[in-house]
Amino acid sequence: MAAIKYIKADWIAQADIQELDDGRYQGVVLISHEDGARSDEAQHTVAAPSDSPEQALEQAKALAHRILADVAQ
Repeated sequence: MAAIKYIKADWIAQADIQELDDGRYQGVVLISHEDGARSDEAQHTVAAPSDSPEQALEQAKALAHRILADVAQ
């Protein structure tokens, strides 16, 4: 994972995509705390699959920004 990595405060968001069985793509974001504790990791997926990997990655990047805005307040 980790096509794109964002850091805000002490949180890290890694945005990437996964190919689904039906040939579409889903954006995924792994959020973790900078100290590396595995218990702080959480995976989030974009609500709707995309037809292209580029679109799925754009949606994952947008989701990563929204999550970081929420957790790093």
